[in-house]
Amino acid sequence: MTVVHTLEADALRRQDPELAGVLLGELERQSTTLQLIAAENFTSAAVLAALGSPLANKYAEGYPGARHHGGCEIVDVAERIAVDRARALFGAEHANVQSHSGSSAVLAAYAALLRPGDTVLALGLPHGGHLTHGSPANFSGRWFDFVGYGVDAETGLIDHDQVRAMARAHRPKAIVCGSIAYPRHLDYAFFRDVADEVGAYLIADAAHPIGLVAGGAAPSPVPYADVVCATTHKVLRGPRGGMILCGRELAERVDRAVFPFTQGGAQMHTIAAKAVAFGEAATPAFTVYAHQVVANARVLAAALADEGLVVTTGGTDTHLITADPAPLGVDGRTARGRLAAAGMVLDCCALPHGDARGLRLGTAAVTTQGMGEEEMGHIAALLAGVLRGAVESQKAREEVRELAGRFPPYPG
Repeated sequence: MTVVHTLEADALRRQDPELAGVLLGELERQSTTLQLIAAENFTSAAVLAALGSPLANKYAEGYPGARHHGGCEIVDVAERIAVDRARALFGAEHANVQSHSGSSAVLAAYAALLRPGDTVLALGLPHGGHLTHGSPANFSGRWFDFVGYGVDAETGLIDHDQVRAMARAHRPKAIVCGSIAYPRHLDYAFFRDVADEVGAYLIADAAHPIGLVAGGAAPSPVPYADVVCATTHKVLRGPRGGMILCGRELAERVDRAVFPFTQGGAQMHTIAAKAVAFGEAATPAFTVYAHQVVANARVLAAALADEGLVVTTGGTDTHLITADPAPLGVDGRTARGRLAAAGMVLDCCALPHGDARGLRLGTAAVTTQGMGEEEMGHIAALLAGVLRGAVESQKAREEVRELAGRFPPYPG
């Protein structure tokens, strides 16, 4: 494979063949199975090159022009490029690209705007909220007083009347809009209006849709939110990491919340890889890609519904689909296991208004591989056949391998 035919990979084979085998094994797994996890994607070879670059050696606490270590002249250039590209890509006045993850970005946003004990209104975890939106196992639930809004039991859509009523009742210091399992576009203007009414900050957790925003396939939270937190992987197709976007008035508070309050040295190889991804996302080719991701997701959702699964909200606006496989005779966890054995890798998730687990899947990675709407229909039929027991797992695994082989993530 081209992606591992590098001096670094050759050195690893010679020095540590055991670990080299692990890396090659993971490449083999990714190349022969279907990656349907909504939070995953394939980076470009250029992003991988930046991640494996000598910038990994550099300690760079602080910000460009104000580091706590010497020798940062070159990495300062890399970070400035990443910041400038992020600002231009999303139309933001300020960007911080140092967050190690999406959760780190959310932590920094809370640190910039809140104090322990403050009330925060966010989507409840059973309805698709993230751990950083108030889970008692997470820092958010331990340090802040979270109250959760939900989705309508009939439509699966966010209950806007409930959001406004809860905001008026609890007068939160901040309102968080964002989800890990909500397949529809969020009405950021509505959340801005509610936040203004009660005097709250608006924090958009756009980890999932930010790549679609970059490609013009989803509305942007930047004009509405005080702070936007996001990841740089998922649909954005960059390295695993986070970023924060905000206006000039909050820039210093956000930067200080990232460093020195919540993090130490920046990972300069990752920041360089983010810069590469931002550059790629600014191209016409990425716009085409982002819209194809959504088109594929809509076809896949409709095909799954035709196969008998209950697709929440009746479809999707994004890359993400959540569905209940119960009509096929299995629960979410059992379904995930059966599909994994057949080479279809996806997640299960909580379904609103009950204890059942459903399936969460996405089309970002398979679209990067070049699959289109015809392949989505094939995937839906194969998935349903496995869950019904009509297709044996080994037979399905062979079909998956053949399909993945026609669309290798790293050709050559």
